[in-house]
Amino acid sequence: MAINFDLNDLLAFRAVAELSNFRKAAESVHLSQPAFSRRIDKLEQALGVRLLERTTRRVTLTAVGRDFERKVRELLDELDNTLLGIRGVAATRMGEVTVACVPSTVYYYLSEVIRRYHVQAPKVRVKVLDAGANEVLAAVSRGEADFGLNFIGAQEGELDFEPLVEERFVAACRRDHPVAKMHRVSWAQLGQHDYISVGRTSGNRVLLDQALAGIKDRPQAIYEAQHVTTTLGLVEAGLGIAAVPSMAMPGPDHPLLVSVPLVDPVITRKVGLIRRRGRSLSPAAQQLYDLFSEVKSRRRRKPKPD
Repeated sequence: MAINFDLNDLLAFRAVAELSNFRKAAESVHLSQPAFSRRIDKLEQALGVRLLERTTRRVTLTAVGRDFERKVRELLDELDNTLLGIRGVAATRMGEVTVACVPSTVYYYLSEVIRRYHVQAPKVRVKVLDAGANEVLAAVSRGEADFGLNFIGAQEGELDFEPLVEERFVAACRRDHPVAKMHRVSWAQLGQHDYISVGRTSGNRVLLDQALAGIKDRPQAIYEAQHVTTTLGLVEAGLGIAAVPSMAMPGPDHPLLVSVPLVDPVITRKVGLIRRRGRSLSPAAQQLYDLFSEVKSRRRRKPKPD
């Protein structure tokens, strides 16, 4: 029997099988939706079977489609591994890796990992989806990201959570602020200064509100922003101080910002990698995923001793 389909048709099928949406799948392989639909039609006609059931809202696999998707995934992963063994990760057909992450992990942690990865795989494009904690979970679950970096997800049945580091919240302030001279600061003392907080929809805000529920004289925000990185910008501008995860802080040599350990209580969050359970990563994505474990020990921040 003549084979009337090609590798790009298989890539298109795998994309729609993972994303369950023609528009998103077409975007992921850089095709217009009509051109993408033609590829799927061509594949089904060549095989003589229906692989997908289409509705106005969702695309699902037929029984034959589910079996075919598993075999296609194994075939494409084996092709990646073969190319990786021959010429290295830059030669694989998957020349792009997408990572979803909460913004507080980007500037001083994710950026270092990506920098190291670029040295190893200079031709692989890395896309960063920086979003709130719940949006990161959704992006990984829907297959819009290869994997994610988050502080929630350990309880999600569809996802695997690999802890990387447990970090504490610290007070972020300018070097010329009175708190900068302290070895540690309590949450009550934080409330004596202009306080900058993230909004109520932020995952970090939810975590802090739960931990501080029984604390008297907890700080009340005079300024509020959506993301931790924005609060740091306000701190740097001299508008006040903020409570942020230590991972979000620059190193000790930063000319303007400094971190001071927060106590009474000490509040921590556990940051880890999330990926879809039972799904293998492409070699390019797996190499980046593994690099996080290598870098984590170097990036653990040590605030001023209590």
